Amino acid sequence: MAAEHGPDSRDRAPTAADAEQLIAAIARLGDRAAFVALFDHFAPRLKTYLRYLGADDAAADDLVQDVMLTVWRRAGQFDPQKASASTWIFTIARNRRIDLLRRERRPEYDAADPSLVPAADPPADRRVERAELQALLRDAVRTLPPEQAQLLQMSYMDDKPHGRIAEELGLPLGTVKSRLRLAMQKLRILLKEPS
Repeated sequence: MAAEHGPDSRDRAPTAADAEQLIAAIARLGDRAAFVALFDHFAPRLKTYLRYLGADDAAADDLVQDVMLTVWRRAGQFDPQKASASTWIFTIARNRRIDLLRRERRPEYDAADPSLVPAADPPADRRVERAELQALLRDAVRTLPPEQAQLLQMSYMDDKPHGRIAEELGLPLGTVKSRLRLAMQKLRILLKEPS
C-alpha cells in the first residue's frame, strides 16, 4: 500500500496492516505520499474523537495537526508489537488533549500582573511612626492593672473570643467584658495626643 497512492487507494480505508506499512514508509523513507494517505484517513476520525473529548472545532483542528505532525516526526518509534497504528495515533491524540486541558487549568502567570507584585515596603517615616506608636501602646498597657493587661493580651493579641477568655480564667463573661471596656477607656486617655 505504501507504494500505491493513486486516487483509487484513497477511496478505500487502509487496513491495520496498510496503516502500519504507511508509518513504516514514513519512518524509513520520509514518504510524503504515505503521510498524505495516513493523514487523509486519520484526520477526520481524530477530529471526531477530539470533539467527543470536549475540544471545540478550532482546538480539535489544531490538535489534529499537532498529532499528525507527531506521527510524522516519531514514525520510527512506532512498534506494531505494542499497539496497532490506530491505537498509537489515537493515544497520541488523547495525550495531546490532556496536555491542552492541563495548560488551560494552570495558566501561565504574567509577572507584570499587579496582583502578583508584593506590596511595597512602607516609607521610612511611616515605619518610624508605627514603631513609635507600638512603643507608646506597650508603655500604656504596662500602666494598666495586671488583670486588664492580661485580658487585652488574650483578646487582641491572642485573638481569643470573650467567652473563651472567661472560661480559661474562670471569670463571669460580664466581668471579662467590663474589664476590657475599662482597659480600653484608660488606653484612650493615655494615648490621647496632647492638644
